[in-house]
Amino acid sequence: MDALLVAGALFCAILLRFDGVLPVLWRVSFEQSLPLLLLVRLAALARFGLQRWSFRRAGLNEAVRLVLANAFASLAFEALRSFSFFEAPPRSVAAIEFILSTALMGFYRFVPRTTRLWYLDRKRSRARGSQRTIVVGAGSAGDLLLHDLLRTPNSPWHVIGLVDDDRAKQGTFLKGKQVLGPIDALPALVSRHHVTQVLIAIPSLPPERIRHILGLCKNESVGFKIIPASFAYIDQKITAAMLHELSPEHLLPRDVVSFDQEEVRRRVVGRRILVTGSAGSIGSEIARQLAAHKPASLVLLDINENELYFLVRQLQERHPRLSVSAVVADIRDQERLMRIGRDHTPDYVFHAAAHKHVPLMEDSPEEAIKNNVFGTLNVARMADACGAERFVLISTDKAVHPTSVMGASKRLAEMVIRDVAARSHTGFTAVRFGNVLGSAGSVVPLFKQQIQRGGPVTVTHPDCTRYFMVIPEAVGLVVQAGLAGYGELCILDMGTPVRIAELAANMITMAGLVPGKDISIVYTGLRPGEKLEETLLSEEEERTHQVRNRIKVAQGPLPPADFQLQLERLRRVAQAGDSSGVLLALRHLIPTYKPARPQVGERSKQR
Repeated sequence: MDALLVAGALFCAILLRFDGVLPVLWRVSFEQSLPLLLLVRLAALARFGLQRWSFRRAGLNEAVRLVLANAFASLAFEALRSFSFFEAPPRSVAAIEFILSTALMGFYRFVPRTTRLWYLDRKRSRARGSQRTIVVGAGSAGDLLLHDLLRTPNSPWHVIGLVDDDRAKQGTFLKGKQVLGPIDALPALVSRHHVTQVLIAIPSLPPERIRHILGLCKNESVGFKIIPASFAYIDQKITAAMLHELSPEHLLPRDVVSFDQEEVRRRVVGRRILVTGSAGSIGSEIARQLAAHKPASLVLLDINENELYFLVRQLQERHPRLSVSAVVADIRDQERLMRIGRDHTPDYVFHAAAHKHVPLMEDSPEEAIKNNVFGTLNVARMADACGAERFVLISTDKAVHPTSVMGASKRLAEMVIRDVAARSHTGFTAVRFGNVLGSAGSVVPLFKQQIQRGGPVTVTHPDCTRYFMVIPEAVGLVVQAGLAGYGELCILDMGTPVRIAELAANMITMAGLVPGKDISIVYTGLRPGEKLEETLLSEEEERTHQVRNRIKVAQGPLPPADFQLQLERLRRVAQAGDSSGVLLALRHLIPTYKPARPQVGERSKQR
């Protein structure tokens, strides 16, 4: 085929040179020059490997090789013609022939691929269930993603075009698809082209830009997928399989925290570790992260035997050489905890077990106290008795100026470990942080369930804000802060608070629905014990804190002198089930505790 194309190109070049008339002299020259030209052209093509051609995969590199091979052949022909005994055609004919040969060979090689891609694109556009798609980002990641989308026969996405804020790219074409405009043009483009899917192909896109895109499309019924940030540095491998559903984690207004894993490994390797509340969201992630650093043993303690069983199975499959023990126990049982401590003698104790649901603890304050306060005291005494090196308490931002029983109980738990630390060789640290996305009882799973049911999505107050972290990030900081011995109270830098109403609206938009139209947002009012906004530091602590790798180290006020006596009074009223007595005792122990709503006794007085 190449030989036929070269012969045709030479014949046409002579005709063009002589205005369509082929003189006898140049007819003879054509017949004599053709064998030499064919020889050098076919030899050059073979030398550049172009006789073996992939009609499906060939691209720019192959096109460049084709041009170079023909250029090399033309130079060789011109060099050899001086030794020939026949009348060679003029050099203008050779130049025209080079252009025609290269064009014809390129056309022959690339038309099948172009036709196939055009056919696949037409097939996708007409296929049932095909989603009309716009790609956000015309950079290298967008180019590679588009390449994969267009060459995949069964791809569900029919790409309409791309958008990019780079003005130099707007109006240009990638793989035959036009960059239709800036990102701000998305709403108009989605409406005009009936787009149902937006693919974000900028792995390093900041969260504020993602929230901006969601805000632009809040009135359009369009779904979203994204190339996660973890693929930002592997552009050569980006495919459609890497697309993830856009999730609340992508919206957090903070940078990803990098951890010194080698430092954590040095502290963990070969150590005996006990984790309470290990069946919960935080406790299980602590166990998973610690297991990766080869501790000598890992004791997982929880009252929830089902989730505990599944966690142990998971860790044993991932780390078959790790000694993992599952212990079903209640942290309110002091004697049981002491026996566990003597049996396992942990070096580190991570205490994540707690009652955390704010409204439920308002209804059962005595249970919050028995579990969160005296359960913490039991675990702390166990750590002290067995000579543990470090004890780490998982605390909460609700412990600052608490308005809920749960927050007050966690504040009291912080005071408890400070009191025990004063008489112990164990290093005690409380790590305080806000909400974690996706944890049991958080708003994100609730919003997902409500959206799946068709709404409404319930939000307590339009101005309600909360701090959020992803679970792995929060736990990574907890492990670093707890084991480094920075101080008795560490507060994690959680970035900027998130408006819950905005989070709800974004989650509805991410589901391809329109807030207020497809799914309504209903404001239910603050629940008992809840605040409009949380803080991570009290006034006393703010005056003494220091920042170290997104970890703030604070020195809070010491427990009162009669702390042990007041604590014993609190124990008695909690065990007696005296809710009013519990609230009164909490007020004496924590002067900053101000219930958000009047309690039973106060309401009767007001009447």
